[in-house]
Amino acid sequence: MQTFRESGDATLVSRIAALQDKSTFKELHWEGSLEDYLKMVRENPRITRTAFQRIYDMILSHGKTEYIDNKKRLIRYHFFHDEPNGGRDAVYGLDVPLMKLVNVFKSAAQGYGTEKRVILLHGPVGSSKSTIVRLLKKGLEEYSRTPEGALYTFAWVLDKKGPEGAPHQERFPTPMNEDPLLLIPEEWREKVFADLCPPEAGFKIPVGGDLCPASRLIFKELMAEYKGDFAKVMSHVRVRRLLLSEKDRVGVGTFQPKDEKNQDSTELTGDVNYRKIAEYGSDSDPRAFNFDGEFNIANRGIIEFVEVLKLDVAFLYDLLGASQEHRIKPKKFPQTDIDEVIIGHTNEPEYKKLQNNEFMEALRDRTVKIDIPYITKLNEEVKIYEKDYNAHKIRGKHIAPHTLEMAAMWGVLTRLEEPKKHNLTLLQKLKLYNGKTLPGFTEDNIKELRKEANREGMEGISPRYVQDKISNALVSDKGEGCVNPFMVLNELEGGLRHHSLISSEDQRKRFRELLSVVKGEYEDVVKNEVQRAISADEDAIAKLCGNYIDNIKAYTQREKVRNKYTGQYEEPDERLMRAIEEKIDIPESRKDDFRREIMNYIGALAIEGKTFNYRTNERLHKALELKLFEDQKDSIKLKNLVSSVVDKDTQEKIDIVKDRMIKSYGYCEICSTDVLNFVASIFARGDAKD
Repeated sequence: MQTFRESGDATLVSRIAALQDKSTFKELHWEGSLEDYLKMVRENPRITRTAFQRIYDMILSHGKTEYIDNKKRLIRYHFFHDEPNGGRDAVYGLDVPLMKLVNVFKSAAQGYGTEKRVILLHGPVGSSKSTIVRLLKKGLEEYSRTPEGALYTFAWVLDKKGPEGAPHQERFPTPMNEDPLLLIPEEWREKVFADLCPPEAGFKIPVGGDLCPASRLIFKELMAEYKGDFAKVMSHVRVRRLLLSEKDRVGVGTFQPKDEKNQDSTELTGDVNYRKIAEYGSDSDPRAFNFDGEFNIANRGIIEFVEVLKLDVAFLYDLLGASQEHRIKPKKFPQTDIDEVIIGHTNEPEYKKLQNNEFMEALRDRTVKIDIPYITKLNEEVKIYEKDYNAHKIRGKHIAPHTLEMAAMWGVLTRLEEPKKHNLTLLQKLKLYNGKTLPGFTEDNIKELRKEANREGMEGISPRYVQDKISNALVSDKGEGCVNPFMVLNELEGGLRHHSLISSEDQRKRFRELLSVVKGEYEDVVKNEVQRAISADEDAIAKLCGNYIDNIKAYTQREKVRNKYTGQYEEPDERLMRAIEEKIDIPESRKDDFRREIMNYIGALAIEGKTFNYRTNERLHKALELKLFEDQKDSIKLKNLVSSVVDKDTQEKIDIVKDRMIKSYGYCEICSTDVLNFVASIFARGDAKD
């Protein structure tokens, strides 16, 4: 493919024009007669789908994955990953609420009743409610540009006379973008639709209702002019492809409540165009009316109500009719049919007001509420921050390993309810939810934990707060070019003093205590990481393993071991063997069984012609690593790292460990040094694990 720069000596404009796909443009701007459209409907009746059917098919078109989580079959809809846009608006960890939402669309698509409801996303601030609606709107726009998502509307081409009597044609697009099949009088539709889409096709054309007032008036006038000749009337109709676009206000609408004094219901249903009254002679002529309210322009698509429960009561009446009857009432005109998905979102305080307001019963009855909670799975919460804070986006600063994980861990802990039984800590509960296994806990226990916590995820810290504090740490002068977990955790703690959504001092105290829990967990994580880095010397482990095998072989066969240095035969080194075995909790009473087990395992491999490798025995491998760490820890003199200048030999060993941490765990020169100093300080306090 020719690149922009390689396109020769052409002008810049022509070089830009060469990038255009003209065939796609032609397809997206198709235009034809009603006859052409009817042929298309006969070939593919699904181009007449309702807004709910279209959105449901759009979601399914991106694919889905079924999986089992704690014995529960779940579906992950790929649409909400936002892959076409690089995951910019991806929604993580909300598979269950999103399944409920998609089931509402599925039910509505099949005409089971939910198409007559307002969909209400309800949840705490920052729980992805707006993002989900944004995805639906953006997805519907993109779907309308695909062959599978194509939909059509029409315009009238009318004969007019100019100021000097010269005839010309004027184009009048139908203002509410309705389906061209609405041009067929209602009493004829049953026979026409049966001919276009017979029952055996497995799809029923769902087009219903009447034309908008403006198109209805033009239709009636032309029918009168042509003495009822439908074919001649339809010669004035041009059908065209409809591309949904929020920016162009076509098929996608958004309404945001304003100050009550400034609210006007015409924003939803349109208003009189005073400039055209002179042309048409009356403000009740639909051609002198702008059908450009949010309900009007969202016809055939979707309308979003931001903070829907803050609407004035007058607006709610419009909402009730629009949802239940699929009709709206423009000023001075009859009820007008619409076909659109009505979706709103609200926070908890507003929803509580709705529950306590007896005048809102009609709205509650016409609402399908779907709770959108915070994420309670650590791995999914981490994805939110990795999307915004990664090596591609953050230039000039390194984010130390576990920084985002620890911030996410604290965020999730604030949303979890204390376990009521099972002798569980909150941190253990978090790990169980995250897929870790704990002795004595089954999938049934995890299901029980989720059931007993009805409001889990509906309270706690918002991801936005965590993102703000990560951003603060990134722009801070501390850290010398590297951001570590403690910098972020300190930012999180400092911000609690002024957090506007923390309602009590007890809550603030609890959140601080959870920060201490996270810091303790981080200590364990980095101690284990440093331990693995120190004991990652393959040659040293192999040497230690060979020494251990020689000794247990002599022990089990009641022989002596030859000392490589003196050449003398000595008793097996019981101290060495026990030092290794104790690392994996082999008691004195079971040491003989363990040693025979190892020797039998080696013997079985030898019979098969295989050589023993310590890596194939997980328990022995772990024991050898822990023993080597204990030995190396003392030789590296970690305890002295924080208090004195180290000698050249020790520094070389430390540099080897740092190099392993950089290559294997993603540390940089700065944070690997910081972590070694941090772990050294722990050992200096005498906190090292056995």
